[in-house]
Amino acid sequence: MAHEHRVLRPGVDGVNGYRLLTALVVPRPIAWVSSTSAAGIGNLAPHSFFTVASADPPIVQFTSVGAKDTLRNVLETREFTISLASRPLIDEVNASSAAFEHGVDEARELGIAMAASVEVGPPRVAASPASLECRLHDTVAVGDSTLVLGLVVAVTLDPDVLVEGRPAFDLLAPLSRLGGNEWGLPPEVVSRARPR
Repeated sequence: MAHEHRVLRPGVDGVNGYRLLTALVVPRPIAWVSSTSAAGIGNLAPHSFFTVASADPPIVQFTSVGAKDTLRNVLETREFTISLASRPLIDEVNASSAAFEHGVDEARELGIAMAASVEVGPPRVAASPASLECRLHDTVAVGDSTLVLGLVVAVTLDPDVLVEGRPAFDLLAPLSRLGGNEWGLPPEVVSRARPR
């Protein structure tokens, strides 16, 4: 028996749009962004509004909700690195989401080992199986948020996650964000041939 759906209007009648959308747009991949301020202070923070924006040129995007240290650093230096948030690193990724004081290097504070990048200044998370080194392409202000578009200039891959030269999903074991305090673990994978 069919029933009527409830209608909710974000921003109206006490409906929290952020909580509603982040519970419905799931799962969301995580950009674990490493940046460095102009003064050389590191920052490491997860951003769960993250996707590919362009294939050619290769551009990824993440969203900064509010003006956080990540956004300030990227605007100052025009570079950042995204490390894959994988299942073995769930506690470190979660810990780096805390509201640290401005100017605190989260990786150093939490004991997360970092490794030098090849093309950009900000380092990558050493234990992450993959990272994207990016130069700022553009930013777009949208409401209380800023889309950050980064041109991928180098990709670092742990050889152990490659199968026939391609990253294997089960070996990458990517985490995702869901609603509230929920995290998504790597799901079951199925395959379908694309229709012609």
